[in-house]
Amino acid sequence: MNSLQNHLLIATPMLNDPMFKRTVTYICEHNEEGAMGLVINQPADLSVTSLLDKLEIVYPENNQHLQGSVYQGGPVGRERGFVIHPPQDNWRASQKMSDDIMVTTSRDILEALGSSAAPPQFLLTLGYSGWEAGQLEEELGENSWLAIPADPELLFNTPPSERWQKATEQLGFDVWQLGPDVGHA
Repeated sequence: MNSLQNHLLIATPMLNDPMFKRTVTYICEHNEEGAMGLVINQPADLSVTSLLDKLEIVYPENNQHLQGSVYQGGPVGRERGFVIHPPQDNWRASQKMSDDIMVTTSRDILEALGSSAAPPQFLLTLGYSGWEAGQLEEELGENSWLAIPADPELLFNTPPSERWQKATEQLGFDVWQLGPDVGHA
């Protein structure tokens, strides 16, 4: 099995699950036990500043970096937060995914948002998407998902409403021409 860690899963037009329709999911973990990822293009009805207010975290007013949305990372553990950002070594619970991407789950990064210690770019998600052993591979075989290597430009510099389209363009073909039987003999 080839791990899809540090890849983006792109929902194909055949995936009709309302939770995942036209989503792009950053895969944080993928091994023989299953997979875990964070949807990066479904803004929640919650701003970063609103979340920080709820957590009673003080932040600088009118900070441009805090004006964005929190994302719906997935249907599991919606009370759990994840921050995707460029690598920095100063957070307690961080996992380096690549030379360009890190995922942090500790409160200390939230307390630093808006300060000079904060990552220069970040995506904040609540919840995650999970697959049991073999489930993601089965869904890939059903043409529900396509995968590409993670792209920091797409993660941090592409507006959320354009992420699915930009990700599909990186595939090198028109995703709308896929049929439900592609790849099956």
